[in-house]
Amino acid sequence: MAQQIDEVVVTGRRVSEAAVAIGTDEPTATVSITRDALLSAPAGITGLKMLESLPGFNVQSNDPLGMYEFGNSVSVRAFSFTQIGFLLDDVPMGRSDQFGGSPIYRYVDNENLARVQASSGAGDVSLPSYASLGTIVSYYTTAPAETFGGSASLTFGSDSLFRNFLRVDTGEHDGWSAYIARSDIQSNLWRGEGDINREHIEGKIRYQFDGGAEITFQGVYNDYFDYDSPAITKAQYEGPPDQFGRRGRFFPYLHYVPVLPVTSPGITYSNTAYNQYYKQAINSRTDYLWALTAKTPLGENVNLSATAYYEDKQGYGVSPEAYATSLTSYNAQRLILSGLTAPRGLQYGLSTINGERKGVSVNGEWRVANHSLQTGLWYEDDDYHRTQARYNHEGGNPDGAPLLNEPVHLQRNYVSTRQSTQFFLKDVISLLDDRLKLDVGFKGLWVDYEITGYRNPGDYIARRQPTLTAKWEDSFLPQVGAVYNLTDREQVFASYSENMALPRGADDVFSAASPTVPAPDPETAKNWELGIRTNRPTFNASLVAYQTSFANRLQSFASVVPGSTTTETFFQNVGEVDAYGAEFSGQWKPELLGGRIYFNTNLSYNHAEFQDNYTTVVSGAPTTVAIAGKIVPDFPEWVFQGGVTFEPTDWALFNLSARHISSRYTNFINTESVDGYTVWNAYLDIGELGTGPLSHLKFRLNVDNIFDEDYLGTITPTTTGLATFRPGPPRSVQLTLTAEF
Repeated sequence: MAQQIDEVVVTGRRVSEAAVAIGTDEPTATVSITRDALLSAPAGITGLKMLESLPGFNVQSNDPLGMYEFGNSVSVRAFSFTQIGFLLDDVPMGRSDQFGGSPIYRYVDNENLARVQASSGAGDVSLPSYASLGTIVSYYTTAPAETFGGSASLTFGSDSLFRNFLRVDTGEHDGWSAYIARSDIQSNLWRGEGDINREHIEGKIRYQFDGGAEITFQGVYNDYFDYDSPAITKAQYEGPPDQFGRRGRFFPYLHYVPVLPVTSPGITYSNTAYNQYYKQAINSRTDYLWALTAKTPLGENVNLSATAYYEDKQGYGVSPEAYATSLTSYNAQRLILSGLTAPRGLQYGLSTINGERKGVSVNGEWRVANHSLQTGLWYEDDDYHRTQARYNHEGGNPDGAPLLNEPVHLQRNYVSTRQSTQFFLKDVISLLDDRLKLDVGFKGLWVDYEITGYRNPGDYIARRQPTLTAKWEDSFLPQVGAVYNLTDREQVFASYSENMALPRGADDVFSAASPTVPAPDPETAKNWELGIRTNRPTFNASLVAYQTSFANRLQSFASVVPGSTTTETFFQNVGEVDAYGAEFSGQWKPELLGGRIYFNTNLSYNHAEFQDNYTTVVSGAPTTVAIAGKIVPDFPEWVFQGGVTFEPTDWALFNLSARHISSRYTNFINTESVDGYTVWNAYLDIGELGTGPLSHLKFRLNVDNIFDEDYLGTITPTTTGLATFRPGPPRSVQLTLTAEF
C-alpha cells in the first residue's frame, strides 16, 4: 500500500508529481513546477513568467512569453522582483536588475529544466543570496541522458513568432555524458514597430566516478536584442487619442519620423515629441555563465559539494533626449569638459554596461544518529562598469546615424563592486520515530559595496570622482522550522526566519545624490509560516498562513541631507511593510471518467500595507506623506489560477485554465488603482501515436488570453503621483511541432 501511495498520487502528463508539487517534508511553504508541467507552457516562455502558475506570485509581463525584459514584474507577499533570490542549479544569480543584473530569464530554456522550486516566504538557510528577503526560487536543469538522443522543435505563432530548438545528448560512455542545446527566437512586437531576437545556448558535461562522486561543468550563452515599447499612463490608455492618434492597449512608439513644429529657431528636430520614434528605444545584452560543480561522498555519512562559477556580461541601451534638455546639460559642462559638441536636435542616449561576477560555494553534510548537520560558505565578487552619455545624430534627425564622435554631455562612468560572504550552519533533527523533523540553523551575511567614478552629471561639473563605500552585515540570521507527520498522508509545518538584503538598486541609491548623503540601512525581513499539506491517492493540497514584517523599505524622495541645510532627492527609509495572508495549492484527479479528467488550482490572499508615514520636502517646507495603513502598490489581495485537464486517450490532452488578479493600487497614497482582470488560456497536446515514426512526433497548440482581455498589467508605482503601465498582451496563438530521436 505504501508503494501505491508513492506512485498513484495525482499523476498526469501535465500535472506535477504530488510530493514535489506540495513540498512534502519541507518545513516551509515550498511548491514546485515539474518537468511535464513546464513543457505544457508555450515554447520559449521565460522561466520568470512560469512562476505565475505558483500560489502567491503576481507575475506581470509585457508580452505573451515574458521576453521583453523591462516589461516584467513580480510581487509575492511583501516582496518585489529585486527582493527575491534566484538560483540556477547551485549558482546564485545575484541581483535581478534588468540593466546590469543577472535576471534568471536569460539563463534557462524550459526544455532543459527538470523542475522549478519556489519557497515563497522562507528559502532554506543554506541557499546563497544577498538579494532575498525570504523568497527563493531555484531552477534545476536536467542531467545529460544516459543514452544517445535528442529533440528538435519548431514553433510558429502570432506576431510573426518563429522559434527553433535543438538538443543533442551524447549518452553515457565510461562515466562521461553531455548535452548541448540551442534555441533561437524571433518575433515582432505586438505593440508598435520593432522586434525581439534571442539566441540561447546551454551545455553540460558530467563525469561520474565509481563510488558516487561526480563532476559537472555547464555553460550558458545568451544574446538578446529588442526594441522597447512605451509605458503609458491611464490617461493615454483610457482617454482621447493624442496628437499622433494613439490611445489604448496598442499605444506604440512611432514607426516614422513625424513633421513637427520647430520649438527652437534654426533647429529642425528641436520638438520634444521627436522622442517617440521607435529606433530611439533599444536594448541589447550578451551574457556568458560557466559553472563547475563537484559532489562526493566521504564515507557513508558525509557528503561534500563545491561549486565555482564565472559570469561575463556586456550590453547597451539606447534612449532619446530632447534638444532643450541636452542644450541645458551641454551648457553646464562645455566650459568644464573638452571635446563636447553642441546638440543638433534629438540626442542619441547611449548607456553601456559590462561586468564580471565570480564566486564559489562549499557545502558539507554529516549524518550522525538522528541528526543531519550541514554547513557551508559562499563568497562572490561582482564587478560592474556602466557608462552613459548623449550624442548627436546626423543632422539632429532621430533616424540619422548616431555620431559617437560628437558627445554632447556626459552622465555616468563608474565602477561598482559587491563582495558578498555568507556562512550557514544547520541541524535537521529527526524525532518520534521520524514523524517529527526539526530544522534549526542560522546564516551570517556580509556585503561590502564600493562605487567609484562619475556617478551623475554633477560629478563631471564638480570635477570629482568620489569613491563611496558601505558595508551591510548581520552575523546571526536564524531560521527554525518543523514538520510533523499527523498521518502517513498529512503533515503540519511551521517556520520562522530572518533575512537581510543589499538595498535594492544600490547603484542608483549611490548615484542619485551628492557624496555626503548617508548610506541607507539594509532591508530586513521576518517571516512566520504555519501550514498543512495532504497527499492522497486522488488529491493533494497545501495550505499555509503567513505573516511578514519587512523593515527599511527604500524609496527616493526629497529631504534635507543630514548634517547640512541642503535639500536633495535620495533613497531613504519609508518604514516598515507588514503582510499577512494565506496560500492554497491543490490537485485533484477524481475517478470520474476513469481518471481522464483532473483539476488544479492555486488561490492566494495577501494584505500588504505600510506601517509608517515619512517626511519629504515640498517647495522648501517639510511635508508628511501619510502612507501608514495604505496598501502597498502593485500587490493584489487575491490571486487565483485554476485549470481542468482532459486526457481522453494516451496520445491526446486538452487543458483549459484561468488566472485572476484582483485590483491593485498604483501609488503609496492609494489615490489611483487599476481594475482586476481574468485571462483564460488553453492548450491541445497530441503525440506519441502508438509505434513507428509517428511515435516520436508531438504537436502542441497554445492559445493565451482566449477572450482577448484588455487590461493594464505591469505597473511602475509612484509615491504620490500617477503611475505608468504596460498593457497586457492580446490573444496569441502558438503551434509547436517536436520530434525526438
